[in-house]
Amino acid sequence: MSENGTHGGRDTTALDLRSGATLDPPTSPRLPVHATAAIDRGAALPPPPAPEPETPVLRTVETHLDEILAAVPQPEPIELAVLDAQGLLCAEEVVSARALPAFDQAALDGYAARAEDVAAATPDAPVELAVVGETVAGAAGPTALAPGLAQKVSAGAMLPAGADVVVPAVWTDRGVVRVQVHGGPEAGGYVRRAGDDVSPGTVAVRLGTPIGPAQISLLAAVGRDRVQVRPRPRVAVLSAGTELVDITAQPTPGQVVDVNTYALAAAARDAGAAAYRWGILPTERRRLTEVLESQLLRSDLVLIAGTFATDGDMVQEVLAELGPMRFRQVTMHPGPVQGFGRLGRDEVPVICVPGEPVAALVSFEVFVRPAIRSMLGKRQLFRRTVQAISAERLVSPLGYRQYLHGQVMRHPDGGYVVEPLGDGDEAMLARMARANCLIVVDEDVTEVAEGGLVTVMPLLLGG
Repeated sequence: MSENGTHGGRDTTALDLRSGATLDPPTSPRLPVHATAAIDRGAALPPPPAPEPETPVLRTVETHLDEILAAVPQPEPIELAVLDAQGLLCAEEVVSARALPAFDQAALDGYAARAEDVAAATPDAPVELAVVGETVAGAAGPTALAPGLAQKVSAGAMLPAGADVVVPAVWTDRGVVRVQVHGGPEAGGYVRRAGDDVSPGTVAVRLGTPIGPAQISLLAAVGRDRVQVRPRPRVAVLSAGTELVDITAQPTPGQVVDVNTYALAAAARDAGAAAYRWGILPTERRRLTEVLESQLLRSDLVLIAGTFATDGDMVQEVLAELGPMRFRQVTMHPGPVQGFGRLGRDEVPVICVPGEPVAALVSFEVFVRPAIRSMLGKRQLFRRTVQAISAERLVSPLGYRQYLHGQVMRHPDGGYVVEPLGDGDEAMLARMARANCLIVVDEDVTEVAEGGLVTVMPLLLGG
């Protein structure tokens, strides 16, 4: 099915949401046929019939998502202090100039000894060794350990030359002057050899590795206080609508509090972006243009929530002046009207989502979150899904992919069970706040019986 640039067309209100059946579209009136032979030569010709309006084209969720993912940029790597790099992907091969550990050391508390001296030790026939001092982590021991001797050591302490095992303290009588050994490890037992972990010239942290606490520990150990990473994409979040007021204002009848810039900025941060909310777009055209242009200059992605289904909308007109911006009907519910374009000098991606808050956050999950994760360089762009048993009968509009908020939990007999919160035809913020998942019903399914299997997308923070 071909696509065009119009954004009107089929609306979910034209669907029987309970049965899933579509309502018949209105029949286009037939144009009159004029026989030119019956027209008097002196009479004026009738005006040509007006062209029929183009039929708006529905596009699938996958098609719209693919367009967005193909267009989002890959920001150039930047160098950050290791603690600031947490949660980002390493953008270089970090080669160690050091050996880890830097010297032979004890892996646990015990006694350093020669393997040949303790090989025959058993609980019934212990081997007795003379103890020559004690070494703790950070202090150097004797230069060599002669046969028949042992040295008390703590975990991380340097081993004396000649020692090739550490006898765990629990295998001994913990003697101070002389120690009885009740069992002997094999050569190399409980010893960390120099370079066993990382040897000089080898890669400590690989390109594309997510940097977490373990990677930060390793970077510090090899002497790196800074590292190249894929930066967090800068996402500007704005709302469009003359009915909107900020949360600090008391709304009058007909006015609506702008919750979208707060919710979407929080969602973008949870996805890993450096998100900032600009707030409500101005209604004066020149100022609107200035705001949008400034956001395009400072952002890697611009996200706008609003109602974009009417012709002559000033926000749509200004966006179109800044670059190719298209609004389309996507086969999803809630929020079928979606917009995308690459605007400004740098062709910055601009994603427009519905202004209804529940639909806005659903659209974020479906389109914006994968885009942010792609910009971060993540391999896993999408949340993992599971199959769950539906605790209630579900209905869905035919031809539309339905996203319902729900609560998923472990079933006592194994697997998962999910309970929908509402029927998908109600925009309830309190219900959405109680949800821990989205129930996904495919386009060709109009009903799921109670006890039937459905696909569930758990909404884990940072997941």
